[in-house]
Amino acid sequence: MADVITIEAEARERIGKGASRAARREGFVPAVIYGDKKDPESIQIKRNEVVRLLNRGGFMSHTYDIKVGGKKTTVLPRDLQLHPVTDIPMHIDFLRLGKGTMITLAVPVHVIGEDVAPGIKRGGVINHTRHDVELNVPADAIPEHIEVDISDLDLNGAVKISDITLPKGATPAITDRDFTILAIVAPSGLKSAGTGDDEEEGAEGAEGEEGAAAEGESTEE
Repeated sequence: MADVITIEAEARERIGKGASRAARREGFVPAVIYGDKKDPESIQIKRNEVVRLLNRGGFMSHTYDIKVGGKKTTVLPRDLQLHPVTDIPMHIDFLRLGKGTMITLAVPVHVIGEDVAPGIKRGGVINHTRHDVELNVPADAIPEHIEVDISDLDLNGAVKISDITLPKGATPAITDRDFTILAIVAPSGLKSAGTGDDEEEGAEGAEGEEGAAAEGESTEE
C-alpha cells in the first residue's frame, strides 16, 4: 500500500456555479467531500497541487488525507471533471472513508517473469485481457497493483483470477466466473509463417503424387 499523501485545502463558504467559476479564476479547483453518513463538505484545492498529483499517476486509486485548518479527513477520489479542451481539472468528488470501509475499485495489473517465460522465449506475445482488475478492498489497505507471474507460462497458456494471490482482505468484484487476466499467444506473423510451411509441404506432396501417376501412365503405354 502506498503512503497516504496529505492535501492542503480550504473550506468554501459559497457554493454554486458562480462560486465555482470564481474559485477557478483564482487558481483553485472546487471539490466536495461526501459519504460516511456525514454532511457534504465543500472545499477548494490549489490547481497546481491537483495537477502535480495527477501527473504522478494513479490519482483515482489512491487515498489522501485532506487537511482543512487543523482537521484531516481520509478520502478517495471518485469523480474527476476535466475541461473538454484544455484538460484542466474543473471539479473533484472525494468519498469520505470511515473506519472499516470497504470500497470497489480497479487495481492495475503488474506482470513479472516476462524475461524467463517459455512462451515469450518461443516468440509469443502477451495478450492482455485486463490491464486492471476490479477488487473489493479495505479503504485503509488499497494495493498499488496486483502481481501476475508468467515465469512458467508457455504458448497458449493463460492466467485467471483464481491463479492470483490477492492482497489480504481483497476479493474480486466479479464472482460469477473465473475470468482470464492475460494469455501468451503466438503473434500473427508466426501463425502466418506456420501456415505457409504447411501449404508448401502440401503442394510438394501433391506434385510428387502427380509425377508418380504420370510415370505410371507412361509405363503402361
